Amino acid sequence: MILYDPKQKFSLFDYGIQIPIYDSKAVRTFAHLSAHPVLGPRKDRWHITRSSEVVNREDLMRVHAPEYVEKLYSERLEQEIVSTFELIDAQGRYYRYDPDEAVRPLSELFVAILDKVSGTVQCGRTALETGFCYYFGGGMHHAQRDFGNGFCLLNDVVVAPRKLQAEGAVRTVWVVDIDAHKGDGTAALTTGDGSIVTLSIHMARGWPLDGPEFDPDGRQHPSFIFSDIDIPMERGEDHLYLPRLEAGLGELDRRERPDLALVVGGVDPYEHDELPSTADLRLTLDQLKERDMMVYRFLQERNIPTAWLMAGGYGQRAWEAYRQFLEWVLMERSGT
Repeated sequence: MILYDPKQKFSLFDYGIQIPIYDSKAVRTFAHLSAHPVLGPRKDRWHITRSSEVVNREDLMRVHAPEYVEKLYSERLEQEIVSTFELIDAQGRYYRYDPDEAVRPLSELFVAILDKVSGTVQCGRTALETGFCYYFGGGMHHAQRDFGNGFCLLNDVVVAPRKLQAEGAVRTVWVVDIDAHKGDGTAALTTGDGSIVTLSIHMARGWPLDGPEFDPDGRQHPSFIFSDIDIPMERGEDHLYLPRLEAGLGELDRRERPDLALVVGGVDPYEHDELPSTADLRLTLDQLKERDMMVYRFLQERNIPTAWLMAGGYGQRAWEAYRQFLEWVLMERSGT
């Protein structure tokens, strides 16, 4: 199943934010699948138009600090958005942001983000019912307990399983994070809790690991907390990516089987990704397809319901990587 609401936007340009996230990553992918000679006529079998879920403050406060959640529902919201999306540089100047170009206020972005968190919950619930669901959204894995980070105001990767756990729908969850950047928020928010086991394969250097690990008082920055299975990749090690991922999945296989797996399926390791901070990983389309097939088969062979999140992918060519995997997986699941 694919969860995709065509009314849900990915681009931030309407808010004056000039980060290269384009609606095309979803629009072109969906158009391709809809026009496919086999998949197109069966669209009603694999497409869910929109989420029926609602996420409230109680759901957020299972993961985020109450004082942080209250900020998001107050007049301090825009300040948090500016910080999370890094819209002002160290000299106090606008950075990748032009409020004169905005046609929507920043405050409306919070509503859109809540909608995406709801989508992740729906994706997880659908996966439990059908075995697999791919959500065109979600994967905001950098948000921390009491602050937003890395374009992620809320951490849906943890909010969704916590909500499902609170309802008794699941007990244990795996998070398999294959985005270019370390799943730092997810690791920090679940550290020491065996009910959510995290794997992250990511760039060994650069953002979010480019700041000091400890503050002057000796407190560790949460971005440096390890995932349960942490696989850092150095620049130039692209040829080792797939073997190391396979080894990491093998280590995960020695853990207790979960009730649900969430895959943070960012395609920003793609060699044509346009976000500068992804430059240390340069995977080809073939490598990305093999990566996605490896993770999918690993989970399906073990009968683990899988909720797959679109996550990071920047620039006009990101859709190419999403398209190739989804065409393959829908054909695979249709038995064709």
